[in-house]
Amino acid sequence: MTNDVLVQTLAAVLFTIGILVVLLRRDTIMVLMGIELLLNSANLSLVAFSKSAAMIEGQLQVFFVITIAAAESAIGLSILINLYRNFGSIKTQNASTLKG
Repeated sequence: MTNDVLVQTLAAVLFTIGILVVLLRRDTIMVLMGIELLLNSANLSLVAFSKSAAMIEGQLQVFFVITIAAAESAIGLSILINLYRNFGSIKTQNASTLKG
């Protein structure tokens, strides 16, 4: 197996773990960590493809994805703080009472 195949396999494993965490876990912090795993696996795949094609566009897109991930973390943590202040817990079931 070449290095490209191994890197893409690692990206696929990380993506699968991220999907499972998002779908199966009920803790909000774990869901946010699963989303971060999804984004990091996409970053790994982009960098590997851009390296194998000798193009820099994939690596430039990774910077945008990292910026979006940082903004997502900041917004997600602020939502968690607000949930904890209002309900005393950060479980995702409590957020269903926010529906109008």
